[in-house]
Amino acid sequence: MNQNRKIEPGALVEVSGLEVRAKNRVLVTGIDLTVAAGEIVSVIGPNGAGKTTLIRAVLGLIPATSGRVRIRPGTRIGYVPQRLTLNPNLPLSPRRFVGLSGAKMKGRRQAVLDEVGIGHVADSSIHDISGGELQRTLLARALLSDPDLLVLDEPAQAVDITGQTELYALIEKIRDERGCGVLMVSHDLHLVMSATDKVVCINGHLCCAGRPDAVSQHPEYVALFGAEAARALALYQHHHDHTHDVDGHVHNEHGHDHGHHAHNHDGHTHG
Repeated sequence: MNQNRKIEPGALVEVSGLEVRAKNRVLVTGIDLTVAAGEIVSVIGPNGAGKTTLIRAVLGLIPATSGRVRIRPGTRIGYVPQRLTLNPNLPLSPRRFVGLSGAKMKGRRQAVLDEVGIGHVADSSIHDISGGELQRTLLARALLSDPDLLVLDEPAQAVDITGQTELYALIEKIRDERGCGVLMVSHDLHLVMSATDKVVCINGHLCCAGRPDAVSQHPEYVALFGAEAARALALYQHHHDHTHDVDGHVHNEHGHDHGHHAHNHDGHTHG
């Protein structure tokens, strides 16, 4: 793969015709996607669909069999992996963990911990904080290098439903304030569909891609997740002029609409 060939204007990463094989088995094939600065692109699909394989190939962690991944030269990438195993006997605080990214960044540790809302547990044991606080610690570490592109593999795993809503709102806030692109894998259909600009649905191959409201009505999406999921998302999709902060408070943003926030038919906010 040649990652430094000319990339379309505004794009941070461009994937075309990507295929990954392992031991003569096709893991993903025919995948196309583009992430631009200031854009959230979410990859969805059932278990075993190849979502993590796709992310790892984009990052160059595993080789592609064919196709191309082009990354804009000079792009800084922050990565939150799906799983992280920590030695339970290792004394480690969120502040120290974030600082493992590099000693020269130590002066910025408190700033990024505050940015993700966990400055108050900066010196607690990382083994004693909640699942949501751990995910925010991983996010803080990814933000330390001021990334142009955030790559998040299941960022809301091991987090309760309230924490998931808050975390997706935080990711939107980071995108808004930093202007970075976000490539995110998720299985939380209702939440991610309300907090993304584009959706890429895969199941070993590219099933469909586009705006969340269009993808939720696509025949391949309905075949994967069921007509009930499509109907529910049709109720949830709603364009409006306010956003929610990490505490769930509503803020009006006249003239600035990033698109999708989750409501049901009775008007109550769900994400």
